[in-house]
Amino acid sequence: FSGFNGASPPMNFSKRVTENGLSPSDLTDDEVDHLRTELAKMEEEIQTLRQVLLVKEKYAADVRRQLGMSPFSSIKQNLSKGWHEVQTSSPYVRTRETVSHAGQATSSALSNMGVAVVCLFVSVFNQTFVCTL
Repeated sequence: FSGFNGASPPMNFSKRVTENGLSPSDLTDDEVDHLRTELAKMEEEIQTLRQVLLVKEKYAADVRRQLGMSPFSSIKQNLSKGWHEVQTSSPYVRTRETVSHAGQATSSALSNMGVAVVCLFVSVFNQTFVCTL
């Protein structure tokens, strides 16, 4: 059997304690052989699953290409969907309404302040002009 990089890893057990509370030296030869066999099977299954996943990813990419979907269009679609979900979320709607209200209040206050400044200048330069807000 082979490890992740294709080379056979050394199977030396140290004197440290394993997760099951046993040190590798407490294992019988049969138990060590059984564990090595299980590990080999598991690594082979993992490799098979990786190969199957790679084939499926290639097939999905081919189907997307046939449908005219590029990786960019897929990303664009995901971002668009995500942005729509944000815009329709309750916190976003409440924040937007609060900011809109604050903007209207600020605009009104600045408008009133502008009228007051104009009135002040007019009254300084023309004593006869009466300005009311």
